[in-house]
Amino acid sequence: MSARPSGTASTGETPVASLHVVRRYGPVGGMERYVWELTRALAAAGHPVTVLCERLHAPAPAGIRVHELGEIAPRPRWLSLLRFSRRVAHWLQHHPQPSALIHSHERLGVHQVTTFHGPPFATVFERPWWRRISLRVGMQLWLERRELLGASVRAVVPNSPLIGQQLLHYYPQVRERLTDPVPPGVAAGAARPAKAVPVDGGVIGFVGKEWKRKGLEQAVAVVAELRRRRPLAELWVVGPAPEEIAGLFAGWSGGYRLLGWSSDASVYAQMDLLLHPARAEPYGMVIAEAMAAVVPVVISDRCGIAPDVLPEAGSVLSLDAPLGDWVAACERQLARTAPPPRFVRGWPQVAQEQLAIYRRLPQAR
Repeated sequence: MSARPSGTASTGETPVASLHVVRRYGPVGGMERYVWELTRALAAAGHPVTVLCERLHAPAPAGIRVHELGEIAPRPRWLSLLRFSRRVAHWLQHHPQPSALIHSHERLGVHQVTTFHGPPFATVFERPWWRRISLRVGMQLWLERRELLGASVRAVVPNSPLIGQQLLHYYPQVRERLTDPVPPGVAAGAARPAKAVPVDGGVIGFVGKEWKRKGLEQAVAVVAELRRRRPLAELWVVGPAPEEIAGLFAGWSGGYRLLGWSSDASVYAQMDLLLHPARAEPYGMVIAEAMAAVVPVVISDRCGIAPDVLPEAGSVLSLDAPLGDWVAACERQLARTAPPPRFVRGWPQVAQEQLAIYRRLPQAR
């Protein structure tokens, strides 16, 4: 555990104390990195931060108190979530936090603020009725409804406009608690050097472990067609294990690289284009990282970050658009003569947006 000294927020305003709840605390996943970076930015700005988690997965950041509750068996998931929420409630009974806002990133029932990081489980209602008749589905829906509509909840913070729209669709009662989105920040890494792409080539990148949901099959089809015009173009795939996706390239004779997983963001600077035709993408951190590296993007309209992809940064297409439209959009980005603007969204900005929400709540006044 590490403790921060009391002090005044760097903005000169009264500090706001918050207790964040996340099962895995550390930069070990998309949602987990959001919590990790947000809490560090809040603490750096002089606000008291406590974290309650199952386990700390990195050295505790300076100025943040971390309490570990012990790991819980991950399956079945609904039972794991329920057990964790009960463990959190028990800890809070014995360690009251009257001066801190409880900010959940999990399925709790004791919080004032929750950040919703992914699509609602209620999308299950779009499936056939027989897929919804199970204890698992019933419990997941109950946990989700409690997280959003529990008596203690004052603010529901979506991490993208798309998630906010989905929450309103499935839970219209959440409207009065729903805030403006607070998307994640992105670190400023190595930038792609300004250069012209050869008319017969180019490096098109695809990044994502969950390659089916993120549209790798569509990306393969797009680049295969693009290579008819640009025979030296290459598709670089970062994320999936090469042996898992090798079959998608059975008809190819070169022109691709299967790079496996890498946490090294410098790979973006080697790309001429990021292609991300995702079927469902709550936000799209890889898109933000690519734009932060001054790489143009071609993405689907199913990505939460789509409103931030301005015409000068790339193209947003409907998944229902013909293959030729996707190929033409890639061609336009590869043929551009000016680099896109660099996408800038630092974690201190995320922290300030979150603090604005805290300050509107009675507990923070």
